Amino acid sequence: MTEVAGFELQVPDLSAWRAGNTGVEGVWHFDSGQSGRAVMISALVHGNELCGAWAIKGLLEAGVRPQRGSLTLALCNLAAFDRFDPAHHDASRFVDEDMNRQWQLDRMASGNTLERRRAAELRPFVEQADWLLDLHSMHERAAPLLLAGMQPRNLALARRLRAPEHVVVDAGHKDGVRMRDFGRFGELNPQGEDAACSLLLECGFHGDLGSRVVAQDMCVRFLQAAGALDAEFLQRVLPGWLQGDAPRQWVLEVTGPVVARSDRFRFTHAFQGLELIEHAGTVIGWNDSEPVTTPYDDCVLVMPSVRQARAGVTVVRFARRRPL
Repeated sequence: MTEVAGFELQVPDLSAWRAGNTGVEGVWHFDSGQSGRAVMISALVHGNELCGAWAIKGLLEAGVRPQRGSLTLALCNLAAFDRFDPAHHDASRFVDEDMNRQWQLDRMASGNTLERRRAAELRPFVEQADWLLDLHSMHERAAPLLLAGMQPRNLALARRLRAPEHVVVDAGHKDGVRMRDFGRFGELNPQGEDAACSLLLECGFHGDLGSRVVAQDMCVRFLQAAGALDAEFLQRVLPGWLQGDAPRQWVLEVTGPVVARSDRFRFTHAFQGLELIEHAGTVIGWNDSEPVTTPYDDCVLVMPSVRQARAGVTVVRFARRRPL
């Protein structure tokens, strides 16, 4: 266990689970032989997001198998995880480039970076999944966020899950497609029981042990909502994983990002995220010499961070808030 900036970082030992059972490293697949959804839970799309790795390790150690449909568990960017340094955890976010921007057919086909080659390996499992839960964590200490994309069906699923408190509706990133938006998951119109659903959960800060609790809780909720496993079975094999429901849920509709012009971007305060800025025109930061102001009243700041600040990197998103 390593103490980093006031947090205790525990790095999971994944050695027993690296091989997988599919012929693809880190990927496990179990089929119940009964009709039901193909469910996938993924972690370590970024190699420094330990909470999801802990959750998948726990599912495997508990011998979790679907009662209906199938279950795929994927440890995605193991090469980046292998470089993990608790004292410099941002350095192991990726090897060559952000894997969660490479889910485009041309990029995967090019195979010219480690992350694009790995995405191509994982692609068949993502394509066969009906429901996808992608477990992530954040650069800064912050409350969990569930990213639902623009699809109403994902927002409806978030309501069924009853956690976490804040659900983000956003269109993704201009610099590449996320795994949760790839293929059928990115289609806007399909609805109904057979529609493909995908959610990305930001569980909290990388180094906060509480983010592991959030990941475990959502795994239980997701598996139960998908119909893969009954509540009684989940409670028996994963005792203590399910936490209380959120007291309420809010939708954060992202209206746009703030993109850094250089690594000199600075905020006016040490924002942690979910701050509600009352008045339009409030200065919240400086993009080089230009002030950055809130575009409307009651503007919510989503995932502010200058930890990765450089030209072209999103440092915060603006959002409007409403009850879910």
